[in-house]
Amino acid sequence: MNRIATRLSLPAAPREFGFYVDGRSVPAGDRGVFERLSPGHGGTGTLVPKCTTQDLDAAVAAARAAFEDRRWSGLNGQARAAVLLRTGALIRERAEEIAYLETLENGKPIAQSRAEVLGCADMFEYASGLARSLHGDSFNNLGDGMFGLVTREPVGVVGLITPWNFPFLILCERVPYILASGCTIVAKPSEVTSATTLMLAEILTEAGLPDGCMNVVTGTGGTIGQAMIEHHDIDMLSFTGSTRVGREVVQAAGRSNFKKLGLELGGKNPQIVFADADLEDAADGVAFGIGFNTGQCCVSGSRLIVERSVAEDFAQMLQEKFARVRVGDPLDEATQIGAITTEAQNATILSYIEKGRAEGARLICGGEPLDFGRGQYIAPTLFGGVTPDMAIAREEIFGPVLTIMPFDTMA
Repeated sequence: MNRIATRLSLPAAPREFGFYVDGRSVPAGDRGVFERLSPGHGGTGTLVPKCTTQDLDAAVAAARAAFEDRRWSGLNGQARAAVLLRTGALIRERAEEIAYLETLENGKPIAQSRAEVLGCADMFEYASGLARSLHGDSFNNLGDGMFGLVTREPVGVVGLITPWNFPFLILCERVPYILASGCTIVAKPSEVTSATTLMLAEILTEAGLPDGCMNVVTGTGGTIGQAMIEHHDIDMLSFTGSTRVGREVVQAAGRSNFKKLGLELGGKNPQIVFADADLEDAADGVAFGIGFNTGQCCVSGSRLIVERSVAEDFAQMLQEKFARVRVGDPLDEATQIGAITTEAQNATILSYIEKGRAEGARLICGGEPLDFGRGQYIAPTLFGGVTPDMAIAREEIFGPVLTIMPFDTMA
């Protein structure tokens, strides 16, 4: 952290955003604002509006009007593809700006943000081809008296609730495909990482997406998110977040209009290593699997299941690799593990480390916050002597904490 960031520094003043409805940015006005502090530095990075449920209603109405008059769904695949392709090009043009804001709000290393943003441009370019190739089907195997015709129609207005761990990446894993099919969107990003979602809305308008087809309402899950789940004029909802909230989404959707759901929830994912593996390569993969995005991934490889005969040697290899990982300022290009995104998540991770100690697990390395004078950081942490009944072995920690559990047979 004592190194000067290669090219980047904190902004002189926070960047202010409005929310986005019907093709334009709406200033916060007399609404409150979320003041987002950079988790890597502590200084204010962005300001976004605290939207109301009335703002959500306006966004849904704009999306509904845009869908019903077929200004987007009525276009042919070639026309929709052109907008998506242009969006990909504009993302590439503004990749550095997007990556900077992603890192500023999220705390992930800038090198990782840059790679993710370019991958997002790829997704729009790929989806542009899908927009051209979507088609129905016909069936002439129903006998001489009948001919079957199947058409594909867009679902309608899609609500999109995205998390704080991959704000732009998860957004772009959804938006281009929703638009390619002819649907319209109302998106709610996490209130702590809203900037890049708002930027994408601006980019889509610049690329030629008709007004009302991409709307962004900023607010908390308890207000705007809950209202989206229950909204009768949203036809489908895509939610990425915790398993607990995912269950609530299923129940709430059933109470409203039985909207279609797409859910991506939590995980406690194993990495399994046998004694005959290339242990050096395996250790690299395991270290990456728990360290990527500071362990704040639903696909984080947080459970290491290793054959007992090599378990101690493998733990030593991992300890040595963890010691070489560069943790620090996410705006430094050399950083490999950045900051913990929120204060609440920072506290959660530390509480699980304490649970591991209390339950009798053996702390091999890490286990403490790192003090760089500003920001919130946790050293990559490795526990041995873990049993399947322990909380650190069963519950999603969502941080750079890896547990080792040995096995004796394949069964």
